[in-house]
Amino acid sequence: MSGNTTLRVFSALAVRAPFDALEQAFLQQHPHCELTLEWNPTSVIEKKIAAGAPADAAILTVPVIERLIEEGVIIADSRVDLVDSRIGLAILPDAVAPDISSLSALKQTLLAARSVAWSLGGASGIYFQTLIERLGIEAEMTSRGTTIPEGFTASQLLTGKADLALQQISELLMVPGVKVIGPLPDEAQKVTAFAGGIFRAAANPQDAAALLASLRTPQARATFESFGLTCRE
Repeated sequence: MSGNTTLRVFSALAVRAPFDALEQAFLQQHPHCELTLEWNPTSVIEKKIAAGAPADAAILTVPVIERLIEEGVIIADSRVDLVDSRIGLAILPDAVAPDISSLSALKQTLLAARSVAWSLGGASGIYFQTLIERLGIEAEMTSRGTTIPEGFTASQLLTGKADLALQQISELLMVPGVKVIGPLPDEAQKVTAFAGGIFRAAANPQDAAALLASLRTPQARATFESFGLTCRE
């Protein structure tokens, strides 16, 4: 292939943390390629796709990838399963880590917090809304919550707007100067699976396929796992 080619990818935020290293490894192997990554919650990317925004590949939650395949938007044979992501909590480094070892302990920690930050557009924040309803603390959390439409919730710790931040662990790790205290307990956890696929209307399907294949190498798997993600078989 002669000349440079552009590869445009829509990707959910959950895999952003490890992507600096993964992107550099890919570009070293494909120096002709100019990689453009657009990072948003899956729900925002769904709206972009529905509005006709063009891209070559997408990394999204598995249910959305499966729906796009059913609709003929993503090529079925191009699907690549990538990682499972868990939700966690973060605090400032000098704060005392609260107990989140059980469902009852988590509930008390959430109630004791001055404010909890979550994202209204992300998979973790959408799930958190159902969790606090199940725990019977929706009114308390909503009245004191610090919500953002999208982005990294741990940034709200640094501004002093919240003292707990909830999000995918890999997304919490994107914010320097905070401390992840761990995943939610199993009784409260929601594991979100992510996969990639190539758009049927892709302008550059060859490089898109190469990028998705590069995310399944042993080196990529080690990088994903170093950011709290579990690689899918």
